[in-house]
Amino acid sequence: MAPAMQKVDEVIRVRLASRVALIDQISHYIISAGGKRIRPRLVLLFAEALGFEGPERYELAAIVEFIHTATLLHDDVVDESSLRRGRQTANAMFGNAASVLVGDFLYSRAFQMMVSVNRMRVLDVLADATNVIAEGEVLQLMNIHDADLAVADYLQVIRYKTAKLFEASARLGAVIGGAAPDLEECCADFGRSLGTAFQLVDDLLDYEGDPHALGKNVGDDLREGKPTLPLLIAMERGNDAERALIRHAIEHGEVQGLNQIVDVVRRTGAIEATRAMAEVEAEQARTCLQRLPRSAAREALLELCVRSVHRSF
Repeated sequence: MAPAMQKVDEVIRVRLASRVALIDQISHYIISAGGKRIRPRLVLLFAEALGFEGPERYELAAIVEFIHTATLLHDDVVDESSLRRGRQTANAMFGNAASVLVGDFLYSRAFQMMVSVNRMRVLDVLADATNVIAEGEVLQLMNIHDADLAVADYLQVIRYKTAKLFEASARLGAVIGGAAPDLEECCADFGRSLGTAFQLVDDLLDYEGDPHALGKNVGDDLREGKPTLPLLIAMERGNDAERALIRHAIEHGEVQGLNQIVDVVRRTGAIEATRAMAEVEAEQARTCLQRLPRSAAREALLELCVRSVHRSF
């Protein structure tokens, strides 16, 4: 996908241009950090799988990356994060106010780009996605420090906050590929399941991964008081003392006992249980691809299901 992603990067560079120097500086700082770029890849792969090769696919891929980047800028301010993708967050470098405002710039630039594509269905998909993502952010904020959070409520946050843009990316590829409504829904289902699997693995890596490989501070979720699935499962399976330890950490956002909590998460099999749930979501995503014709793009999407679950960063 290197040539196609290079085209997307070219669109990103052109569309990031601003007469305001600080916008240029922060936008390029966060975009140049790289990342997996899974969302724009989904747009390109589904478009290719459905036989669409027009230049609009690069514009749409850049749009979803801009929306994703805007959410990262806002997330890091809300979470008071200091490290992302192995280096300082934009808010740590430039301050909270600048990060929020540049995030707003990226959102509004994304909508300018949507209009330039001149397809009402594209606007419909992305307007819905950005609204649901915002709802997910608020839901997550409401769940902070709630050690009694139900697994179903945790999954709802994931589907809104993370999986929705995966879903929209896959759907956009289907839209520009001219897919029939039922096939478009299959593609969207793939994105939703893949995004859910991806976030589940992200949450377990906080207790399994190497911070240098992850590019973030291990224990950040706990420090922020986020009751993620590995913690919820560990509380369910642990003894009274272990439950009390995790509950206290979630309710107070404390990481002093992080090493002990990591031991509990590992001993109770919470990591394996979380990965197993991610496997179920990935299998659902793979099933969605059965209706696509055989192609290199379809094989890449199948491979993406595997890689999203079996990764260390």
